[in-house]
Amino acid sequence: MENLYHHLDNFIRHLVSERGSSPHTVDAYSRDILVFIKFLEEISCDMPRREHMEAFMGHLRQGGKKARSIVRTISALRGFFNFLILEGKITVSPLEDVETPKFKPPIPRVLSEDEMGELINLSGSHKTAMRDRTILEILYATGLRVSELIRLRKSDINLDGGFVITMGKRSKERVVPLGSYCRDAIRLYLETDKPKGQYLFPNRSGGMITRQGVWKIIRKYGIQLQKGKVSPHTIRHTFATHLLEGGADLRSVQVLLGHEDISTTQIYTHVDSKRLKEIHRKHHPRG
Repeated sequence: MENLYHHLDNFIRHLVSERGSSPHTVDAYSRDILVFIKFLEEISCDMPRREHMEAFMGHLRQGGKKARSIVRTISALRGFFNFLILEGKITVSPLEDVETPKFKPPIPRVLSEDEMGELINLSGSHKTAMRDRTILEILYATGLRVSELIRLRKSDINLDGGFVITMGKRSKERVVPLGSYCRDAIRLYLETDKPKGQYLFPNRSGGMITRQGVWKIIRKYGIQLQKGKVSPHTIRHTFATHLLEGGADLRSVQVLLGHEDISTTQIYTHVDSKRLKEIHRKHHPRG
């Protein structure tokens, strides 16, 4: 069993140094794999086989874990076992031929164009109005993750070229266009607020604003909009949905969102289908 802890340490180092995984991903994988190792200790198993994996999934279900959580744990273990194969520690993954739970992610909640415009306009005239409006404009114009937004440096913004350079998951850089509204908001924010330090949205000491700080800002305006919980992820979903409704193809949206696998982007195909049905109804002779 000591060996598995040692292999886990090596796997975590691999995630950080070679795959450039985010701290959030590393923490989640570490927790999930540790739960599995503890389970193996309880059943006195040194090296898991298929039957142990099935027993482990049953153990998670009995513990009240939902399908989404189990799928995430299995994904972490799959990565761990593939790493052990690459390292020559095992020859076959114990997850091979194991049927994992099916999880269909919920359709993302989105705001309409009018609601998104109203949300942006709610920033008002208080002390942080220009900063808050610029945060909302950037999120809606680019679909950035909140983790990407808070890391933005002033040098990442090219107002003349109309784009922003961001570092996504696994330290992959991508260039995302900025619309005219967003460029105007950034320009005015830089001229009026004159943020100190290297970050576009610094905290009071000039360091990086926190994820929680951005969530609080957006949640505050969501409450004023009376649309329930509005988060940075809501705006990211809204960005993607409005692009598809406007005629963008799924592959382009995948690139803009920084998704590695197009299957992740396919959660938005319900929007595409809705638009296609409307086109069919309007233009087909028997629509």
